[in-house]
Amino acid sequence: MIFLELFFMLLVILVSAEIFTNALEHLGEKLKISEGVTGSIFAAIGTALPETLVPLLALLSSHGDKETNHQVGVGAILGAPLMLSTLTMFIMAMSVIGHRGFGGHLKPEKTGLIRDLDFFICSFIFAGIALFIPHTSELARGLIAFLMVFSYFIYILMTIRASKKLVNEGHATEASNPMFMERIGLPNNYLIISIQLLIGLALLIFGAKGFISGIEETSSILGISALILSMLIIPIATELPEKVNSIFWIRKGKDTLAFGNITGAMVFQGTLLPAIGILLTPWEPRKEVYLCIFITLLSSLWIRILIQKSSIKIWHLGINGIFYFTYLYFALH
Repeated sequence: MIFLELFFMLLVILVSAEIFTNALEHLGEKLKISEGVTGSIFAAIGTALPETLVPLLALLSSHGDKETNHQVGVGAILGAPLMLSTLTMFIMAMSVIGHRGFGGHLKPEKTGLIRDLDFFICSFIFAGIALFIPHTSELARGLIAFLMVFSYFIYILMTIRASKKLVNEGHATEASNPMFMERIGLPNNYLIISIQLLIGLALLIFGAKGFISGIEETSSILGISALILSMLIIPIATELPEKVNSIFWIRKGKDTLAFGNITGAMVFQGTLLPAIGILLTPWEPRKEVYLCIFITLLSSLWIRILIQKSSIKIWHLGINGIFYFTYLYFALH
C-alpha cells in the first residue's frame, strides 16, 4: 500500500511540475525578464517550499523529542543543498544523454550560473564555520546568520539588475508551449497565469508532502536514524520538484532555466535555511554534518571551475553523482 501511495504522489509531482513550469515560462515572457530571474528566483523559491517546510516544522514543533526535532531540522537544512549539487545535477544531465551523447554540451548562460555558485559557496562556508563557534558566543553566531540572510537579498538585487542586459543579449524567457489554461478557452493574462501558477504550486507542495510522509514511513520500517533520514532520505522527496522542473526544461533545450532552478534553490537553501539552523539548533560538528558540507562545497566548486574554464559536458556531471554516492557510503558506515 505504501508503494502505491508513493507512486501516486510521484505522479502528482510530475503533473504539477509541468503545470507550474508552463505558467512560469509565460509569466517570465510577459514580464520580459531573463531566464536567470525566472529560473534562479521565481522557480527556485517556488519549488523550494517543500524542503523549506520540513526543517521549519521540525524546529518549531512542540511535539516529540526536542533532540530528534533538531536532528531532523539540521539534516533537512544541509541535505537539500547536498542533493541539489550532486544527485540532482547528475540526474538532470543523464536525462538528455540519449539526445546529446555522453560528451554532449550543456550550455547555461555563464554569468548567472557563476553568480549563483559564488553566493552559495561563500554562504555555505560560513555555515561550516558556524559549526565550530561555541553556543555561548551568541553574538558571533547571530552575526553570521544575519550576514547569510543579508547576502540573499543582495543576490536577488544583483540577479534582477542583470536581467535587462541578458534580455538584450537574447536570454529572455520564452514560453515553449501555449499555456494550459488557454486550451480550455481562458485568456493569457496575468490573472490566469497567476491562477495556473498557484494550482501548480499547491499540487507540488501536496505531492511533495505526501511523498515525504511515505518516505518517512518506509524509513522507519528500515530503522534509519533521524539525522540520516532527514539528510539523505527526505531530500530525495523534497527535491523532486527541482529535479522534475529541470529535467523538463533541459529536455526542451532551456539549459539556463534548468540550471538556474537548481542553483537558485541552492542559494535560497544555502543562505536563509542555515541561518535559521544556526539560531535555533545546537548546530554543532558531527561526522555526518561536516562531511555533508564538505561534499556539497566540493561538488559546487567542481561546477564553478568547469563553467569558468570551459563548457560543461554531460559526463562532467557524472562526477557530481559520484560525490553523492561517496557521501552515502561514508555516512552509512
